[in-house]
Amino acid sequence: FATARRALLLSALALSVAPATTAAAEPAPLSTVPAVDIARYAGLWYEIAAIPRWFQRNCLGDTTARYTLNPDGTIDVLNRCRTRDGTDEARGLARIVDPQSKARLEVSFFSLFGWRPVWGDYWIIALDPDYGWAVVGSPGRRYGWILARTPALNPATLAGIRERLAALGYDPARFVATAQQPAAD
Repeated sequence: FATARRALLLSALALSVAPATTAAAEPAPLSTVPAVDIARYAGLWYEIAAIPRWFQRNCLGDTTARYTLNPDGTIDVLNRCRTRDGTDEARGLARIVDPQSKARLEVSFFSLFGWRPVWGDYWIIALDPDYGWAVVGSPGRRYGWILARTPALNPATLAGIRERLAALGYDPARFVATAQQPAAD
C-alpha cells in the first residue's frame, strides 16, 4: 500500500509541475513564389543570412552560391565560403521538381558514381521582382537562406524580408547574418 501511495503522490507531483500544454498553431503549408525565370535566377548569389546548418559549420563568411544552367534543364551548384584555412567549396546539382512555377527545386551534393541518392528541398519562397534578392527555404521550415546579388542589402529591404519570413511562418530571429566582404570593383 505504501508503494502504491508513493506512486500516486509522485504522479500527482509530476502533473502539478508539468507545464500546461496548449495546442500551438501549426503554420500554413509553405508556399513558393508563383513563377521563377531560371535563366534570370542563374548566376552568383551572396548569402546575407541563414539558419545555421551543420554542413556550414566551418564557414566564417564570404559565402556564395553560383547556379549554372545545363542543357538538360538541371543546374550546377557551386557553394563557396571562407574558412580558417582558406576556402571551402561544395559542388552539387539541382533539378526542378515543379515545372510550372520552377520555384520548387531539389539539390544534391552527394554523388555515388553518378547516382544521387540524397536530395534536399530548395524552395524559392520570396523573390525580388528584379532578382536582386531571394529567400530559399524548405517545407518544414528547418532551414532557410536570404540571398542577394550583392554582398549586402539595405536595412529597409532586409527588414521587409524578415517581415515576409514571419508571414511565411519562419522565426526571423533564427536567421544569422553572414559576414561578407564588399565586392571588388
